[in-house]
Order: sequence, then structure tokens, then C-alpha cells
Amino acid sequence: MRTYLFLLAAIVLEVIATTALARSASFTRAVPSLISAVGYAGAFWLLSVPLRHLPTGIVYAIWSGLGIVLITAVAWIWQRQALDGPALLGLSMILAGVLVIHLFSTAVNH
Repeated sequence: MRTYLFLLAAIVLEVIATTALARSASFTRAVPSLISAVGYAGAFWLLSVPLRHLPTGIVYAIWSGLGIVLITAVAWIWQRQALDGPALLGLSMILAGVLVIHLFSTAVNH
């Protein structure tokens, strides 16, 4: 369980860092640039813990899948970026893939 908490924390930090990166104006604004750099550094450090205990491909699939879904949700809610039907369908398929890996894969210790 601890491994998944580290993975979840890494994903949350990556979403924060990516959100700040979008606000950094190509690293010309100090505060968002700093949040982005510190967030990515923390996210990668946190990501190193699950990589010691789970297969790399599984960790990366969960990391990237949930990261995509969460950063899209943040952009949709806070930045009012519109999502159409195909975008929502694609995001739901990504989320379903992460769930299938987590719930049914024998490569993951449940």
C-alpha cells in the first residue's frame, strides 16, 4: 500500500508541476517556474520508490495514464479548456486501462 501512496503522491506533484509549467510563460515567470522545477524534482524522487517494488512498465502506465486524466481535468476545470465527446471517450479509455492493469494484471502485487 505504501508503494501506491508514493506513486499517487508522485502523480499529484507531477500534475501540480505541469499546471505551473503552463503558467510559467516559458520559464519567464519566477514563481510558476520554481513550482514547476521543484514539483518535477519531487515527483521523480517519489516515483523512484514504486520503481523499486513494481515493474517499470506498470508504474509508468499508471503514472502516465492517471497523470493525463488528472492534468486534463485540472485544465478543464481551472483553465476552462473544452473537451468534446471523442476527448472524453479517449480519457475514459485511458482510465479504464489503468484500472484493468491495477485490478487484473498478474504483474502487479495486489
